[in-house]
Amino acid sequence: MNGQLKAHETRGYAERLLEAYRTHTPMPPLTSERPDLTAADAYHIQSELVSLLLADGNDRIVGYKLGLTSRPMQELLGVNEPDYGPVLRSMVVSDNADVPADQFIQPKIEAELALVLEHDLRGPGVTIDDARVAIGGAYVALEIIDSRIEDWKIKLPDTIADLASGAAVVLGPQPVPVDFDPRLVGVVVTKNGSLVTTGAGAAALGDPIGAVAWLANTLGAYDVALEAGRFVMTGSLHAAFTLSPGDIVEAEADRLGTVTVRLI
Repeated sequence: MNGQLKAHETRGYAERLLEAYRTHTPMPPLTSERPDLTAADAYHIQSELVSLLLADGNDRIVGYKLGLTSRPMQELLGVNEPDYGPVLRSMVVSDNADVPADQFIQPKIEAELALVLEHDLRGPGVTIDDARVAIGGAYVALEIIDSRIEDWKIKLPDTIADLASGAAVVLGPQPVPVDFDPRLVGVVVTKNGSLVTTGAGAAALGDPIGAVAWLANTLGAYDVALEAGRFVMTGSLHAAFTLSPGDIVEAEADRLGTVTVRLI
């Protein structure tokens, strides 16, 4: 097999992922069945899955998330660049919200910086300076990641197809103008009142604004623009950790304030 999926195969994998997504029941890795599955194949599956999720007209894309932005994670999966997936309106929950645990299968959580577009960005050729001009504000954010793949036994194509392991996003109370260098923003993360980890903006691909430029250029190859009003989750600032029922997680960022979520 050459790794090029036929249309019915792409649709079939997307339907299986949709079932796992909606029933919160994990499925075996796609790569266990198709070891030759490529990243390109996986993005086709992701696109088909998103089409299925949006088919009833009750949801929409409001942003994007980057994954695999840290060098250790890239080395673990044998890649040299991030992956990405859409954030749907149904995935966004309010700051300080109570989120039911039964919405997830095996959730983990991480703190990130989310950057909001004030102007459209369309690649290719988007520079960091272009991205900086287009960004209208920044949030401190928490992302709940989840895998519809059993036991997180994922390879790169598995996580790409599975919405880049996206599940839920919690944005801080309001965006803050980016009149500072987001690489230097420090973040303190606590769980149930105890320090878990710390991070800095530079953990997101070296520069969160550079991460936005990368995404604009990557989407530009598919003739997709980063539209004004959408936000980009620029990548984890630390190693993700397990989220269990009863946990309260808070991320506090220099200049950007605090964001909190509870799993109930």
